Amino acid sequence: MTFSIGTPTIGTMVDALVLGADCGGTATRVVLATVDGRIVGRGRACAGNPVAADPAETAAALGEAVRAALHGHDPARVVGAVVGLAGVSRLAEPAVAAGYEAQWSRLGLTCPMSPVGDAVVAFAAGTAAPRGTVLIAGTGAVAAEVHDDTVGRVADGLGWLLGDEGSGFWLGLAAARSTARALYRGPPTSPLTRAVAAEIGASDPDAFVTRIYRRSRERLARLAPLVGAAARDGDPEAVAILDAAAERLAGTLLSLHPVPGPVVLAGGILAGVPEIRDAVQQRLTARLGRPGVPAGDPAAGAAWVAARRFLGYADPALHARLLAEAPGGLPGDDPGAQVAGAAGRPAGDRSTDEWA
Repeated sequence: MTFSIGTPTIGTMVDALVLGADCGGTATRVVLATVDGRIVGRGRACAGNPVAADPAETAAALGEAVRAALHGHDPARVVGAVVGLAGVSRLAEPAVAAGYEAQWSRLGLTCPMSPVGDAVVAFAAGTAAPRGTVLIAGTGAVAAEVHDDTVGRVADGLGWLLGDEGSGFWLGLAAARSTARALYRGPPTSPLTRAVAAEIGASDPDAFVTRIYRRSRERLARLAPLVGAAARDGDPEAVAILDAAAERLAGTLLSLHPVPGPVVLAGGILAGVPEIRDAVQQRLTARLGRPGVPAGDPAAGAAWVAARRFLGYADPALHARLLAEAPGGLPGDDPGAQVAGAAGRPAGDRSTDEWA
């Protein structure tokens, strides 16, 4: 699916720029790069996924992030743009597409905008290979086959009610359940129980349960880092929760019987909780004979796809240059973060949210 809004007006390839965007349910990140792999601009805004929020607002968020990345650069130099997002099929709806097209035109961009599933850009953030598998664990969790920028078979990504096993939400819910049961047995004593009760602001069991039910899914997922911290303090319950999360995440990926090619590990949980990442790696090595490849910045992965399409060939050195630079430098940027799947989405629309 491509929005064609004119033709690039650029003199030479030396002047060419490409845009890559990762539109999540929490934040939108954009990278502006030269076609030889030098990042020259970055932008960030709130949620840009039209499934996670109002499409008019998410289109505006993408526009804001792109505008920031373009600061000081002529938009006419942009020869290609790839936008990764869960819920990509919503852009087939005329009203939703019109909102994104309007933002594109206001920015002065003349190149087409090419939307792809966010699994595509997450995969591209880990490898220059054309085919393989990606496991994304953020607020939600999903595994998917990727082949030539197309999402194939998908496992999980079913949302908090039906799936997302091992995700940030799953971890937060496990921590809340464990804490509630412990509080009804007596005052908080373990590192996990104390940390979660303090975060929720209640050590009385009834008050704790009431406050948990008032928290949103995203806020419940923010309990996930407490599990990792408690595990590092030696809390056996936290260690067991992390091990169970790793087992579920590895199981989700392995259920696809991965095709030959790299296995990319992406999302805030796999980037930010080393105990889970290491345990998943051990399981993949035992079952597949090879570990997973940690993903870098998915917005840079999207820029790589855009550059590769413009050039007409895949240059691994170009991929390495684009992914070498960490996505910091912007207020509030979280390099490890990666929209939780919702029941009923088409397979290509299921993915994961930023967990913090």
